[in-house]
Order: sequence, then C-alpha cells, then structure tokens
Amino acid sequence: MDKTASLAALLLYFALLLLIVLKEKKNHTVEDYFFAGRTLPFWALSITFVASWWGAGSALSTADLAYDDGFGAFWYYGVPVLLATFLMTLGAKRIRGIGYLTQGRMMSVRYSPAAACLLSVMILLFMTFAAASQMVGIGDFFGGYLGIDYEAAVFLGTGIVLFYSLFGGFRGVVLTDILQCVLLAISALVVCWIALDRCGGLDAVALAAQRHGKPAYMSFWAGAEKYLPYVITFGCSWMIQANIWQRISAARTTDDARRMTTLGFFLYIPLYLIVVATGMAGLVLFDALPQGGVVTAIVNTCMPPTLAAVVFVGIAAAIMSTMDSLINTGAMTLALDLCPGSGDERKQLAFSRLATALVTALALLIALRIRSFLDVSWIASDVITTGAFVPLVLGFFWRRGNSRGALASMLLGLCYSCYNLLATLGLPLPMFWKTQSLLQTGLGVAISLCAYVGVSLLTPAEYDRADAFMQGRPSPGTAA
Repeated sequence: MDKTASLAALLLYFALLLLIVLKEKKNHTVEDYFFAGRTLPFWALSITFVASWWGAGSALSTADLAYDDGFGAFWYYGVPVLLATFLMTLGAKRIRGIGYLTQGRMMSVRYSPAAACLLSVMILLFMTFAAASQMVGIGDFFGGYLGIDYEAAVFLGTGIVLFYSLFGGFRGVVLTDILQCVLLAISALVVCWIALDRCGGLDAVALAAQRHGKPAYMSFWAGAEKYLPYVITFGCSWMIQANIWQRISAARTTDDARRMTTLGFFLYIPLYLIVVATGMAGLVLFDALPQGGVVTAIVNTCMPPTLAAVVFVGIAAAIMSTMDSLINTGAMTLALDLCPGSGDERKQLAFSRLATALVTALALLIALRIRSFLDVSWIASDVITTGAFVPLVLGFFWRRGNSRGALASMLLGLCYSCYNLLATLGLPLPMFWKTQSLLQTGLGVAISLCAYVGVSLLTPAEYDRADAFMQGRPSPGTAA
C-alpha cells in the first residue's frame, strides 16, 4: 500500500511538471530554449542553481557517508560546493560581462575554434557522465524504495525528466526546479527531524559513536584529509561547470549574476548540514548501513504512508532537478558549440530537442553499465578538471596564454583523464598512482598547467585576441 501511494504521488507530480511546462510560453528561438531569453529574475536562477547541484550525491550519498564518517562527511559534497560557489561569486560579474553565451564561444574568441571544439567535447563528456551519475542515484533510490529492478527504476526516473525537458527547455527546467527545490528542502527537513527525534538527538549520536569506536565522529575536521581529493577535483570541476555558467549567462545583468551565486552560497550551508545530520542519526537507528541507503530506510521504516509518499517525491525531485540541468546543458553544448547549424532557428530548435534526447540516451547507457555513483561522478569531474580548468580559468587572467598553449593543455589533460577512465573500466593498464586520490588529481592539473604555460611561452603571443576577450568585445573574425 505504501509503495502504491508513493507511485501514485510520483505520477501526480509528473503530471504537475508537465502542466507547468506546457502552460508556459513556447520557445521560439535557441536562446529561449537554452537561456530563457535572459528574462528570468536572479532569485529564480539562484533556486535552479541550488536545485542543479542538490542531487543524488547531496541527498543520498552524503547521508550514507555521514553514517560511516560522521560530521566529516560534510567535506565530500558540502565543502566542494561551497568552495566552487564562493569562487564563482567572485567571478560571476566577469563571466556575465564577457557577453558570450557558452563556454565554447568564449574559448573560440579567447583562443581558437579548435580549442573551443575540444573544450566542448570535454563539456559534453562531463555533462553526460554527470547526468549518468544522477540516473544511478535515481535507479538506486527508486529501486530500493519501490522494490523494482535497478534498470526499470532508471528508465522510470529518466523518462520523466526527458519528457518535460524536451518540451520546456531551460525555462521549463527553471520553473520545474523552483517547485522541486521547495519539495526537496521540505523533504530534507522532515527526514532529518524524524531521524533525530527517533534516535534521541545529537547526544545519542555521540554516545553511539563512542560505542562503535568512532572518536572523531562528531568532528568537522576529521573528514578533511580523507575527502581532500574530492574537494579539489569536485571543487575545480564544479567551479567551471557549464550548467552553472549557463545560469550566470542567463542572468539579466552582471549584478544579477553576482546576486544569484551569493544567494546560492548561503542556501547550500543549511541543506548540507541537514543531510549530514540525517546520516549521523542513522548510526543510532540502524546496526549496519541499510541496503538502499540511510535516507531510503528512514522513509521506509519511520514514516506513515502519506508522509512517506510526499518525502519520496521530494527526494526524487532533488535527483531529477539535477539531472534535467545536466541534460539541458549537454544538449546546449552539442547544439550550439559542436553542431551550430546554418542559422535557421526552426531547424536549430528541432536539433536542440534531438540533442536533448541524444545526451539522455548516452547517459542512460553509462548508468546501466557503471552502477557506482561515486565512480561515475569522479570520472565526470576528472575529465573537466584535468582537461579544461587551467586554460579556461587562466584565459580570464593571463594575457600571455595563447591558443597553442590551450590546445596542448587540453589534449594532455584529456589523454590523462581518458587513461584513468580506461583503468577504471577494467583495462589492465599500469597505474603509478592510486585512483581517486589527491596524487591523481594533482598530477593531472600539474601536467595541464605546465603544458599551458610552457607552450604559450615558447610560441608567439596573441595579445589582440586576449585583449578583445578580456574587454568583452569580438576579436576579428569572431562573433558573440
């Protein structure tokens, strides 16, 4: 009966999302489809900013890690998100002020079309793998809660997201994210409150930690060393994440771009504290980490059917709101940067919808092949951190950096991350560093940085191109 009520609530929620999307005005241009015509207020963009990062890792995986590691699990997702958001707050006005809509177009103006194409390939890979990680999360959550096969759960959750994303575009993503963000915040609060009430509060958690031989369980700093590779890798990759830059570019003004990221920063802090506290409460409630995770077990065992159904939808909303953002940005990269078309708005809009379906299908295949949320998330972040972070960020500040340096940096970084990916997939390649380690991340960024600086200094400068980009004006032969 509980599962029937939850499934009915999910279908009702899906109908509501469709109603919101279909009632909204149509997308007539590609800029409408991917940027909502730059008409949305900063608070709406801030909410979709939060919803786009508050997904399976935040709502589910962080709680499971907190069950084992206590307060220190905040370093897994919370610290990287806050670090990336803080850095983007510092750079938001500059990103919006450049005037180019996508990172690919920025790289084309700053460096060259070849550098832009290579960056766009990496962004597409990142978005596809990141979307796949959310599909893994929704497969685990739906499967564990509804008692259905992982594959069926993935198809169910992904199908809902694909359907409303196809029709709504970015405006539809933002409007549905507002509803989803409200639901996920309420659900996170309810789950945390019930978990702490049932376990007897944080004092009971501290006593349980002592019984389990976890002396550092209540310490925030205990997770710093363990999760430092994730702080660096996730923080660097999320700082340049294209779906967040998409929201910055969609802001009405440069001031709105700064307000959006600032509001998002302060909203993230309580959300991550809530989910960490939920996982810690699980140490008292469960003898071992429950199959399906702490959050799923609390919803299953500690709530009446009606409340459980509402919370189930709220957690589903958290995952779907992140998935739709990643799919939309992946499609934007494919449609605007890799296959820009002839300028016919109707044809380009039709291809944008096709691109949405293509990105979803590829991510779905990955999610069915690699069923580890952490592995898929790491793969996505490793590609963009080692391949794109250095030339993209330094392109705003180092005037001497040129297109040859950017290409060398991205090619070496991409080769390095692909090598790690093949090793992760099981190929018997020699590995001189531990996978998902600080050494792996640091070595990749160092290789990319040395290539960028070294090749740029050894080849002719491109000051005219750099100056035009930094001043936000087109350089000869380019268009915004």
